[in-house]
Amino acid sequence: MRIHIENLKFRCIIGVLDFERTAPQEVILNLTLDYSYEGTYINYAEVVALLKNTMIEKQYLLIEDALVELVPLLRSRFPLIEKLFLKITKPSILADSQVSVSTSFPSDS
Repeated sequence: MRIHIENLKFRCIIGVLDFERTAPQEVILNLTLDYSYEGTYINYAEVVALLKNTMIEKQYLLIEDALVELVPLLRSRFPLIEKLFLKITKPSILADSQVSVSTSFPSDS
């Protein structure tokens, strides 16, 4: 099975610039995860809550820092995960573009 969580939007503190540390900004998360469904499922509402709550609580400096922590956290909380792709976007940080960083498990490098 494959779960898609698309365009999950919420506000959190993320970034290294002074104004990013004082006011929450919108982020958008996109996640795709694969797992073997054999009567046991992954509750996507729990996945969403974990992602949102962790990012709001941790107040990461870099998107990369969030990705490095979120992937193993997802895998430990949901051991059925076989593969995943996670992208975090800051849609308003630059006037003329959206900026995203992504990673996958197993590693895409």
